[in-house]
Amino acid sequence: MGLREQIDFDPEYAAYKISSFMKESANRFQTNGAIIGLSGGIDSACVCGLSVMALGASNVFGLIMPDQDSDPKSEEDAKLVAQTYGIRTKTIDITPVLDAFGIYDIIPKDTFSKRDKVAKLVKFGYSLFPKSFSPFIGGLKGTKFNWQRKIQAYYRIKHRVRMVYLYYYGEQLNYLVMGTANRTENLTGFFVKYGDSAADIMPILNLYKTQIRRLSEFIGVPKLVIEKPSVPDLIPGIEDELALGLSYEKLDLILVGLNGGLKESEIAKELGTNGRLINYVKKLVNLSECMRGPPGVPDA
Repeated sequence: MGLREQIDFDPEYAAYKISSFMKESANRFQTNGAIIGLSGGIDSACVCGLSVMALGASNVFGLIMPDQDSDPKSEEDAKLVAQTYGIRTKTIDITPVLDAFGIYDIIPKDTFSKRDKVAKLVKFGYSLFPKSFSPFIGGLKGTKFNWQRKIQAYYRIKHRVRMVYLYYYGEQLNYLVMGTANRTENLTGFFVKYGDSAADIMPILNLYKTQIRRLSEFIGVPKLVIEKPSVPDLIPGIEDELALGLSYEKLDLILVGLNGGLKESEIAKELGTNGRLINYVKKLVNLSECMRGPPGVPDA
């Protein structure tokens, strides 16, 4: 069976299984509903739709948490998702909290004010990196570059502040915190530990990014949310595929092959690519392994 056949799935059955799992989890945790961080992206939109299927719109609450660097369009898209599924929302600007932490001492507040110009500069900057250097790989473990440490500290705290807000409101409502990470992000380390990786349950963690798109179509996520480029929306100009270094379509198929135990040469041949790209993805998986596990504990 080819890689494309292996990644194929039945979105109707997946929606049923996941929504059933959500309902069972809410009962097991003895909670009254679900709370979700709505980013305006496809993953949180998909989890929102599935939560409504499982628990009903009146029992699902969305937090929209932009900061000064967020694209205003992301907030609009998040509100569109909430309106589509009929859920309640609250918008919280996390900029004052980030300011209190002093992150704007790292990068001054007005640096990203001209979003379009900054986005072009960021993308140009990425084009200058040699092929032998990946900023994303450099961030999976400790880095010797001071500039990279500062940037990581600048953007990662945003996910962690949002996690705190989700639990703060979730506990007041007695709602389950729904995670929105997918399998592609999890396997490659494309997440912030104790940030967007923190949740009570991770309902779509078994699905690859391209599968999330198909599932989202089935459950009625707005078309513009499905079709727009996936972005972490932490710094202007950074798109998922730019940061990762390849398209989700190709990345998912490589991951399927690696998880299935195929040789790198077999994957490269089927996808019509080179072994260097397969090795790069394998490196992402290996380097990020420590992020997926619990904290290290010494032997007894």
